[in-house]
Amino acid sequence: MQVFSSSKKQSLEESDYQQSGSPKKVSLLVWNLSTNDGVIRALLLSEALKRIGFDVEIVGFRFGQSLYSAIPETIPIRVVEATQYPQFFGSIAQLLPQIQGDILYAIKPQPGSFGVALLKQWLDARQFSFGRNRTRKPLILDIDDWEMSWHGGDSFRYNWQPRQVLRDLLKPTGALLRPDHPVYLQTMERLIDRADAVTVHTSFLQKRFGGVFVPNGKDVDLFDPQHYDPETCRAKYGLSGYRVLMFPGAPRPYKGLEDVLTAIDLLNQPDLRLAIVGGNPYDDYDEQLKQQWGRWLIHLPRQPADRMPELIAAAHLIIIPQRNTAATQAQFPLKLTDGMSMAKPILSTRVGDIPQILGDTGYLVDPGSPEQLAAQIIHIFAHPAEAIDRGQRARQRCKENYSLEAMSRQLTLVLQEGC
Repeated sequence: MQVFSSSKKQSLEESDYQQSGSPKKVSLLVWNLSTNDGVIRALLLSEALKRIGFDVEIVGFRFGQSLYSAIPETIPIRVVEATQYPQFFGSIAQLLPQIQGDILYAIKPQPGSFGVALLKQWLDARQFSFGRNRTRKPLILDIDDWEMSWHGGDSFRYNWQPRQVLRDLLKPTGALLRPDHPVYLQTMERLIDRADAVTVHTSFLQKRFGGVFVPNGKDVDLFDPQHYDPETCRAKYGLSGYRVLMFPGAPRPYKGLEDVLTAIDLLNQPDLRLAIVGGNPYDDYDEQLKQQWGRWLIHLPRQPADRMPELIAAAHLIIIPQRNTAATQAQFPLKLTDGMSMAKPILSTRVGDIPQILGDTGYLVDPGSPEQLAAQIIHIFAHPAEAIDRGQRARQRCKENYSLEAMSRQLTLVLQEGC
């Protein structure tokens, strides 16, 4: 497996810190620390890196909101307030000198992460050429999503008519003032080969961008079902007396929750409930679901990471009904490993890498099929011994392939090759 090109490996081996015996620091660059747009992936990478002896810091921008609630206080964070262009250039200038890592690890090919990392590396190279800096910092890019899938993918074309460009640049709400505009994302994708290494977490992304597979790792010691009593957990969260289908994530249309709720409608069994954890921070989609299917829904508030295991323990069944879209093809649903690590039966769809992640330890249906979902729900509750067995095997599969230890092993391959 060739992680770094030979020329890049040679330049990396010339770095002074290669010879140092002290732990290297990795700067994880996140373009937006106010939302879960790369934050969770950065937190997982930081934990996996710490387990193999690296110091870590997270650096990035905050766009007029508080920091994303899942960021623990134990991780050093360097944050700069940011808005749109042209003010965003000033924010970048403030952030650059705060990036202190020996290794740059950009999360997503966004201008505010990968673009900043490329600029930092270029500035370091200029200092090197003038003899003021004897190191060249390696740059790794992590791609955890296909950013352009939200904008039409390869079919996206911007209207470069002068009048349109001027409107998008000069109006206070002009589209080109947004740091994450798809025009800039397309540019970042064309620069991916400038990274010294690329890491991805799905086969779709690997086929499209290359790189090394680094799974989303789960802390299987924290997420250990032996530490939690399901009935006690159900009582704590007001779920006693129900058969609980749990979706431990933010509802979005492409996540197929309407298919699950339609399936529950078809079954029409009064003790079935779909519990959603966290809600949707982006729009009023939660309310739309509640208006049509409120009788079947239980909304639970977002929880810190260390509280999630007991929430998962309260479920009878974890359900991840992804629909088949360009976005979901590229995703690794973290909810899968939530359920796997807690030895829960999992019902999901044949989309992207989900069948490969679950192997023979889960239950699968075609995407967009409420009838198949309903049939599987009946089957799972009618065969509890089988469901328990699959859940236990899912936990073992998670420990072997999707734990933080598995993540660390893959990162070791990347870092030993060139860092």
